[in-house]
Amino acid sequence: MDKLRAMKMFVRVVEAGSFSAVARENATTQSAVSKQVVGLERALGARLLARTTRSLALTEEGQAYFAQARRLVDDVEEAESAVRAASHQLSGWLRIAGSVAFGRLVLLPIVQRFLAAHPLVKVDLRLADAFVDLTEQGIDVGIRIGELASSSMIARNVGTTRRLVLAHRDLVREMKRRGRAGVPQTPDDLHRHSCILYTELTTGSEWHFVAGPGADAPAGTRVAVVVNGSLRTNSSEVVRAGVLANLGIGYAPEWLFDEELRRGEVVALMPKWTPPPIPLHLVSPPARRHSAKVKAFGDLVAAAFAKRAT
Repeated sequence: MDKLRAMKMFVRVVEAGSFSAVARENATTQSAVSKQVVGLERALGARLLARTTRSLALTEEGQAYFAQARRLVDDVEEAESAVRAASHQLSGWLRIAGSVAFGRLVLLPIVQRFLAAHPLVKVDLRLADAFVDLTEQGIDVGIRIGELASSSMIARNVGTTRRLVLAHRDLVREMKRRGRAGVPQTPDDLHRHSCILYTELTTGSEWHFVAGPGADAPAGTRVAVVVNGSLRTNSSEVVRAGVLANLGIGYAPEWLFDEELRRGEVVALMPKWTPPPIPLHLVSPPARRHSAKVKAFGDLVAAAFAKRAT
């Protein structure tokens, strides 16, 4: 038995959650994958997986072995990639974590370009709006939007993204017809409008702005205003859907509405008052500090946001 191959199969079965998924990845049969894992269990003299007809779970021995095996597999793949890097042939799995909306709208196109440039690499893209423990989940690189809290993670700033105050064009037309409320021009004007509140915002329901040219305050003046509305959510996807459904004014990163802004379906408001830009960082566990795949992917993300800034 090729123990390293069996170990790789075991690690992927746990990560993918099924034998059939790993069989498809390796263009083999489910029974062939199962045979590898069973052979590994026999060689170790311990049962690693508890199997049922519908699911599988790690045994206590399996949990301990998986943590070590994944590190070893990652180290082997990284060593191979380091050798291939000279000829630009990265290989192996790259596990990336990000938020749902950012992953769908921004990360996926970057991942597509990355895979095209490195055909021997496979990407495991894990999207969740909740905090993800990168080390515990075996993630190579995560994308953090906003200021970073102090941690032991290795961080790389890959740019910034603009945040906008925006509304659907139909809602803007309705604002214009109202006359009394009108389209908001200053932060204080937002008190007269229903805003969509994103509860994961570090400042809560307080929206921050910086005065630009032509504002009714000296350029650079910083202002914060507490807004209200009939919809609050912890999901940026719901903020997006709410704006598109005319449920209120949004305060969101520009990338969340790229296409709609280009088409004019969504309109940026208050051009003389701009929210502070949002920093973007790639963060990795210390063990992935010298990963060639992480560096190459980070370079591609940085280039994409540098292009957006021009």
